[in-house]
Amino acid sequence: MPCRPWEKLAISALSISPCRSFHAVDYTSDHCSRPPAVDGDKADTAPAIAFLIPDIMTVVIPDLNHRSSPNAAVIEQGAGGWRLSLPPGPGNRYRLAQLDDYTSLARRKFRWMPPVQLRLRARTSAPDIPGTWGFGLWNDPFNFSIGLGGATRVFPALPNAVWFFAASPPNSLSIYDDLPADGLLAATFRSAALPAALLALAAPVLPLFALPPAARALRRLARRFIRQDAHQLCRESGTSTAQSTQGSGWATQWHTYSLEWRADRAIFHLDHVKAFETEISPFGPLGIVIWVDNQYAALPPNGKLRYGTLPSPDPVWLEIDDLRIE
Repeated sequence: MPCRPWEKLAISALSISPCRSFHAVDYTSDHCSRPPAVDGDKADTAPAIAFLIPDIMTVVIPDLNHRSSPNAAVIEQGAGGWRLSLPPGPGNRYRLAQLDDYTSLARRKFRWMPPVQLRLRARTSAPDIPGTWGFGLWNDPFNFSIGLGGATRVFPALPNAVWFFAASPPNSLSIYDDLPADGLLAATFRSAALPAALLALAAPVLPLFALPPAARALRRLARRFIRQDAHQLCRESGTSTAQSTQGSGWATQWHTYSLEWRADRAIFHLDHVKAFETEISPFGPLGIVIWVDNQYAALPPNGKLRYGTLPSPDPVWLEIDDLRIE
C-alpha cells in the first residue's frame, strides 16, 4: 500500500501551535450551515472568480496518480472529477483510496510553490466516514510509501501542509488544547527544516512514545519545531464536540472548497465565503493529495496514545468535481 496509517495523522499528532490565527469566522454554532459573509465577501451565489487571484496564475486541471488498497477504487468521472471509494470491512485492515501528483518524485521536485489556489467541489457518502478524508497540499513527510509506486524519498521530514482535513471519532488530533481535535478542519502546518538523517535516527525511539510520560514530552518538544493552526468548519453529529444532530448530513451535500496558499498566509473559503485565515503558512514545495481512509490516531493531553484502523460496516466514498489549481 502506498500510504500507511500514520502518514497523514502524524502531522496532527506531532503538531502544536504557539501562534494563533488572525482571522477566523466561527459558524459552528448552527452546526455546519453555510457561513455568514464577512469582510466584504459575497454570499454563496457570488461567482467563484470573485475571490481568485487575478492575472497571476493559469487554471490547471492537475494530472493525478491513482493509488488504492485492495478492493478500494479511484474512478475518474469526467474532467476534474473522481470518486474515491472504500469497501466495507473489519477494523484490522487498512483501506485507502488516494489521488496525488508526487509519486516517484523527490520532495525538492514537488511541483507547487506559493502563490497557489486549489479549488474543488466535494461531497461524501456519510456524515461521519470512519477514519479521515480530505484534500490539499503537503510535503508527504513520513515516507511510508518507500519502494511502492516508485517513491524516491529516502528520509522522513517534518510536516508542511495546507488542507481541508476531516477526522471522525475516536480521532483526537490536536495536541494544543485550544485547537479543534476532530470534525472538518481547515488546517496548516509549518515546520523547521531539520536534517532528514537526524529524523531517521530518531525512529528507533518512537515506540517509547506509547508511554504517557514520553508522549507528553513529545508534545512539549514539538512546539520547538512545528507550528500549526486549525479551525473547525463543521461538527457532524457523533463527533466529540457535537451538541445536537442539526449538522447531520451536511458533508453529504455538494460544497465548494477553496484554499489559497501564499508565502505569508493561508486563506480558506467554503461555498465562496471566507471561513478562515492564518499566518501559519507552510514551506514549499508541496504536492496535491486527495484521500479517504479508515485510520485514526489520538494523542490527548494525558499522553495516552491510541492509533489504528476503524471498521466500516458500509461502503464509503468521497466524490470531487471541478478540481482546479491556479
